[in-house]
Amino acid sequence: MGRSGDLPRGLVDRYKARDGVWPDDTGCAVLHVDMDAFYASVEIRERPELRDRPVVVGGTGGRGVVSSANYLARTFGVRSAMPTAHARRLCPKAVFLPPTFPLYQEVSAGVMAIFRDVTPLVEPLSLDEAFLDVAGALRRLRLTPGQIAEQVRARVAEEHGITCSVGIAATKFVAKLASGLCKPDGMLVVPEGEVLAFLHPLPVSALWGVGKRTAERLAEVGLNRVGDVAATPLPRLRRTLGNAAAEHLHALANGHDDRVVEPESVEKSVGAEETFEVDHTDRDVLKQELLRLSERTAASLRRRGLRGRTVSIKVRFGDFTTITRSRTLSVGTDVTQEIYRTACRLLDEQTPPGAVRLIGVRMEQLGEEGAQQLFLDAPERGWRDADQAADQARAKFGGAAVGPATLLGRNGSGTTGR
Repeated sequence: MGRSGDLPRGLVDRYKARDGVWPDDTGCAVLHVDMDAFYASVEIRERPELRDRPVVVGGTGGRGVVSSANYLARTFGVRSAMPTAHARRLCPKAVFLPPTFPLYQEVSAGVMAIFRDVTPLVEPLSLDEAFLDVAGALRRLRLTPGQIAEQVRARVAEEHGITCSVGIAATKFVAKLASGLCKPDGMLVVPEGEVLAFLHPLPVSALWGVGKRTAERLAEVGLNRVGDVAATPLPRLRRTLGNAAAEHLHALANGHDDRVVEPESVEKSVGAEETFEVDHTDRDVLKQELLRLSERTAASLRRRGLRGRTVSIKVRFGDFTTITRSRTLSVGTDVTQEIYRTACRLLDEQTPPGAVRLIGVRMEQLGEEGAQQLFLDAPERGWRDADQAADQARAKFGGAAVGPATLLGRNGSGTTGR
């Protein structure tokens, strides 16, 4: 949205509690809940000694990027999606950690379960944020939206040891803006009758769809605040931005957002990918990475109670040429070795030689676990039993507790933390 200095003085404080009393939240049935510096917060929870240190999570190699940074690291200018090398220059005393995705997924599942205890109308946007429609919960629980939000925040802190910020409004757009403005560990209520008073002083970058170029184009014609866009006649805005963008931004600037909270839809794919620190031509190295990615993908499927029929690999070469290759199985699977063998065949049979920068594995055509496994003979059943035993060990002792023997002693490859 822009720096906090872009905001009019006192704007945010108007929508916080005063002496324990929140602004009127009547009709504000949409909550946007966003975990604070999620990956970094989970890592700090596991390592309390890091609580007063700048912490950066992401790829630790030369090509890695920052996935998450705690708020102390952010005071040095560290931001998500920034190259890790640049983050090290900005904050050389920070603690840099590789991501622990199984742990983040576990915490995310617990947080989403808290949301669904409140309402079935939960729309996850990622592992660490979601919209909630609490209109029905208001009647059932006999609470206000603000009281529900306070309960959610308290449960997340108590049960998972991390904090979240919540925006409360009548629409998704305003609720998401509000949660961003009260970070970290805050809560903001935008009364239904004060939406325009809240929106119009904000910089145009607050509008969904306004990036750097669009903001510059708007500034060229004197439109710097949301209120400027709202007051601009649509024909003039269309000449500046084109029809679709003009109508979209004009509606948002005037507080119009008719989108409803849509409960989580069935996932279309599950996968993982890795960017190497240096390009690799050795197929044995690539297959070793395919095994690790197949294991991550299969474990993710099992956690979700899903199986996939189509195995897909993604290969990006040193010149950034990117190809995908896929093969569809007769029946869905969640077995690491079956996914890995198929991925290796795709690499051997359908991928040209060359220096590889990135490689990925993805499962598509997902279905519930009720489908019969691809092979029912003893070897395949043994592989699945081994996978399930590994899942149990990771759940008890952590993500690094067990893995394929061929990956033991493997050096880090500079993950981008995707």
